[in-house]
Amino acid sequence: MREVLLQAQSLTKRFGGLAAVNEVSLDWARNEIHAVIGPNGAGKSTLTHLLSGEYTPSSGRVKLLGQDVTGWSCEAISHAGLGRSFQKTNVFLSFTVWENIRLSAQAQLTPSPAKPWAWLQRAEHHAEVNARAEQALVLAGLAHQRHTLAQHMSHGEQRQLEIAMCLATEPQVLLLDEPLAGMGPAEADRMVELLLALKPNHAVLLVEHDMDAVFALADQLSVMVNGQLIASGTVADIRAHPEVQAAYLGEVT
Repeated sequence: MREVLLQAQSLTKRFGGLAAVNEVSLDWARNEIHAVIGPNGAGKSTLTHLLSGEYTPSSGRVKLLGQDVTGWSCEAISHAGLGRSFQKTNVFLSFTVWENIRLSAQAQLTPSPAKPWAWLQRAEHHAEVNARAEQALVLAGLAHQRHTLAQHMSHGEQRQLEIAMCLATEPQVLLLDEPLAGMGPAEADRMVELLLALKPNHAVLLVEHDMDAVFALADQLSVMVNGQLIASGTVADIRAHPEVQAAYLGEVT
């Protein structure tokens, strides 16, 4: 029985007369990596913006953990259980790995009316923050780089760090936008291993152009072209789909 954590229901986003996303309905379940692929301009990034609260849909709904979160802010959706990484690495370069992760964990703290003075406490004294950060550090495979400045990490390691920062917010859904972009083969292999390790406890939405990685990772695969969903199914289904081959897969090198 699939445990669906994130749903797009007839999701549409129009910019003037252009429908960047047009009536897209998809879902993401725990213990599944569901990749969304398509050529540039297909609407993949717009879809991720809609799901994460960056954009408000023109029509349709977004449901997260069974709750309608349509129109919620990014911060509210994050607190509700969605973690997101971006195409461009978004870390604090002058901070250590630990400091980056701890900041993300700290951002999820909800002020307690019983302890209104808690915000004055030094960050390193927050046991809950430290526990979340430590767990994320280990899950992302970065424990050995705890004290490394982010600016001294390779591109692939910075992408790992960004995922660790997502994990520090304790999301149930991970929305990952091109996590393998710009990586060499060895770094890409490590990222694939990390994503497979995260799959059992999360629903993962993967937007990625590295088709070898997509085929290695994805349990479900959906294809967008010109804002519309043209196919969705298993990797085998999509490989054999003639419309997908004509519109996208045949162009991949």
